[in-house]
Amino acid sequence: MPTIHRMGSVKIDMYSRDHLPPHFHALYGEFEALILIRDLTIYEGWIPNRQYKTIKDWAAGPSVRNMLLDNFYTLNPGLRK
Repeated sequence: MPTIHRMGSVKIDMYSRDHLPPHFHALYGEFEALILIRDLTIYEGWIPNRQYKTIKDWAAGPSVRNMLLDNFYTLNPGLRK
């Protein structure tokens, strides 16, 4: 479960042997949210709004989204279409 980015107390992880749709895990304290790379919506779980906004601001750029997708498929090559 590589940590690919940290923003203060927020940790962004990606896992191998994960599932579609492409997503990343945002962890903050006891909270965890699975966030879709496509549109940055929460797919599962919950994270406080302040941290969620920080995550969305970071991930909104096309270069970060491309990096997230590349990492997801590198860790899960069998899911690439």
